[in-house]
Amino acid sequence: MSNPELAPSVMRFYGETVNEDDRLRTSADGRMELARTQELLRRFLPPAPARVLDVGGGTGIHAEWLVKDGYDVTLVDPVPRHVETASTVCSAAVGDARDLSEPDDSFDVVQLLGPLYHLPEPEDRRTALAEAQRVVKPGGLVAAAAINRYASLFEHVTYAHLHKERIRDSVSKILETAVYDGVGGFTLSYFHRAEELASELLASGLTDVQVFGIEGPAWSLVKAAEQQPGEGPTEDLIASAMEAARMAEPYPELLAASSHLLGVGKAPAGISA
Repeated sequence: MSNPELAPSVMRFYGETVNEDDRLRTSADGRMELARTQELLRRFLPPAPARVLDVGGGTGIHAEWLVKDGYDVTLVDPVPRHVETASTVCSAAVGDARDLSEPDDSFDVVQLLGPLYHLPEPEDRRTALAEAQRVVKPGGLVAAAAINRYASLFEHVTYAHLHKERIRDSVSKILETAVYDGVGGFTLSYFHRAEELASELLASGLTDVQVFGIEGPAWSLVKAAEQQPGEGPTEDLIASAMEAARMAEPYPELLAASSHLLGVGKAPAGISA
């Protein structure tokens, strides 16, 4: 696919409406997502100063900690506003996950911590994963995040309005189709089941694939506490929810309760001469 276009609702949402950086830094569940993503990725990252391509890296919130850890980070994102901000953190350019300009076998790590969210067509997701494999070195790490299929069910309970007809119907449609059409508060989105994300990574040719629940099964309790009047969730509640995420890792049935999923795998090592 040459010169693929981003859905207009996605460009408006991230280019004009929200600052994704703020969500991950200020909301309780966003801070959990950021901390757990760091925690999980650090288990698999090769030693610094490996080269990391941060595809769909937004404003550079993940690039920031990677650079501090000593990694050589290049960021690609389709939203010019994001790239402008990220350029203060690392090398950054406008680009699309489905048509990367980077050369073959040029990075030790390729991470897609957002692109799969907004590619409802299977062929687009396959293309993005194929591009990640093309630019990662043999044996390199590919990490891809996804929104969990059931995240909206849990989230809208925290807002105490799932029982209202309009919200109930919208969430029911997501559960049935895995797609949100971008009409309303969020944007065009695709919602994965954990086994589906694993299958897509394996089908792309990755090996040693593992899928983790990023925030774990207790994130919605933290978010609900934040939505209620008062001071919000205590640090002890957040720490307990983080520990629940770690304890849940050996139990794949609990993946369905996490807000986001992280899949990791290795590119084929190639054939020795």
